[in-house]
Amino acid sequence: MMSMTFEVSSSVTLLFDFWSVHGAAGMVLSVFVVFLLTVFYELLKVFKVWLGSRSKWTQPQDPYAAPQTSASALESSPSESSLTPMEPRPPTPDNRKRWLIHAVQAVLHMLQVSLGYMLMLCVMSYNTWIFLGVIVGSGLGYLISFPLLRTM
Repeated sequence: MMSMTFEVSSSVTLLFDFWSVHGAAGMVLSVFVVFLLTVFYELLKVFKVWLGSRSKWTQPQDPYAAPQTSASALESSPSESSLTPMEPRPPTPDNRKRWLIHAVQAVLHMLQVSLGYMLMLCVMSYNTWIFLGVIVGSGLGYLISFPLLRTM
């Protein structure tokens, strides 16, 4: 049965059977890989937020806003516009770009959730060195990525 307390050792199996560590050099390499994955996780979080907040195509359009045309006052009066049948417009390029950005955000979200669960499982190996790699990687990733969010 697996121990449910943190231990300091150079022997651990992470995520998959083939990622089995049995020495100091392997542990240092594994901690470094987990550290880099955690930094990437933090950068991915910030990039997803930046993509959603900075893109002009993801901003919701006001359905009650007046259309920006150069029609005369008579043509745009309610009585005249109610007589002409309105046909649905084909999707505009802006709408296509909005869906493309939304699809990219969905893929990034799936990657972020998957990576987050993998890091959680690494911590659940109860190895102190792996845990410290995740914590330090998260701190460094936050330190690097959130100031970048303000400058973008």
